[in-house]
Amino acid sequence: MRRVVVTGMGIWSCIGQNLQTVTDSLKQGRSGIGVRQERKTFGYHSLLSGIVPHPDLKPLLDRRLRTALSEEAEYAFMATREALENACVDAEYCLQNEIGVVFGNDTSNKAVVDSYVKAKEASDTFMLGSGMAFQALTSNVAMNMANIFHLNGVNFTTASACASSAQAIALATMLIQSGQQDIIIAGGAQETNDISMIAFDGVNTLSKRNEDPTHASRPFDSSRDGLVPSGGAAALVLEEYEHAVSRGATVLAEIAGYGFSQNEGALGQPSVEAELLAMQRALAKADLTANDIDYINAHATSTIAGDAVEAKAITRLFGDKPMVSSTKSMTGHECWMAGASEAVYSILMMLNNFVAPNINIVELDDSAKYLNVVRETRSKEINIALSNSFGFGGTNCVLVFRNI
Repeated sequence: MRRVVVTGMGIWSCIGQNLQTVTDSLKQGRSGIGVRQERKTFGYHSLLSGIVPHPDLKPLLDRRLRTALSEEAEYAFMATREALENACVDAEYCLQNEIGVVFGNDTSNKAVVDSYVKAKEASDTFMLGSGMAFQALTSNVAMNMANIFHLNGVNFTTASACASSAQAIALATMLIQSGQQDIIIAGGAQETNDISMIAFDGVNTLSKRNEDPTHASRPFDSSRDGLVPSGGAAALVLEEYEHAVSRGATVLAEIAGYGFSQNEGALGQPSVEAELLAMQRALAKADLTANDIDYINAHATSTIAGDAVEAKAITRLFGDKPMVSSTKSMTGHECWMAGASEAVYSILMMLNNFVAPNINIVELDDSAKYLNVVRETRSKEINIALSNSFGFGGTNCVLVFRNI
């Protein structure tokens, strides 16, 4: 089996818009959560959000390219740009070599709504222009990255809720292992506009700690009251190991394994057995045992049911040996981007020998009392890390990373 390694990473998130700033935020346990007062207009009960700045693309892209970009694709452009630079892959290399792209993205809500509103106000669909047609597609991110960076390899979009971009990484890994590609950009993107989370607020999924935003996302805390929505984009350059070595690339980590499962219960109902199965399959694929794992980046989103189920699943398989934290305590839930961003966060910890804290725990929930939850930054050499992504609707994906 061909080995797959990470040779570049890029990130655009509420805790930083480049790898160095994000590393510093993770070490310091710095929250990127704030309040969006304008959400009151939409009838939101939760005004909380990860505060993700919109990039200024005018100096970087001409208008023709910008008009086809949705909000999440703008974030993805910045993350992909950094990932390629980090991998020492320039424009000439992209033109002369076949590179694939696989991105996780499950919605383009704002573009769809904007198209409807603009057409209705004008009573003329011709007022929309071609850009809106591209922006409204869930595949908008992958197609735009391929177009902008001249990527002529495979082009896929994975849409599996919160597991979308973890599955993008797993799919890209499989394509490289099978010999269909040597290098693929894999990642995830998530819009943060005021339309994006209306439905989730409407089903009482979001935290209502509007007066205390930086302490609102509380994975594994006994007083958690819901998730905090967030977003941005993350990208990883995945490459066949020998191919990376031959071009003199720096290897950051290896994708050692991946595992999938589907919950057996109702939609939105997490399952201990299904989550356990995904983790077991990821370990088996990596030819590892539970005792080999040094750190687990938990999916834990700060919901009452979700955190408790995951804590039980981790405890059953790993006991209290590996260090556990949820970076969502700082970032909020980055949704379709989360699998890719948490891959970046985990690898940054591996490269810099630390475990980021699970902030905002006042009292550990009973369901997590047997876990080794890290509440303050810890110095730690991480050889093997595992990252959980458990999607809304029941689709699960687990990734394992090896430090080499």
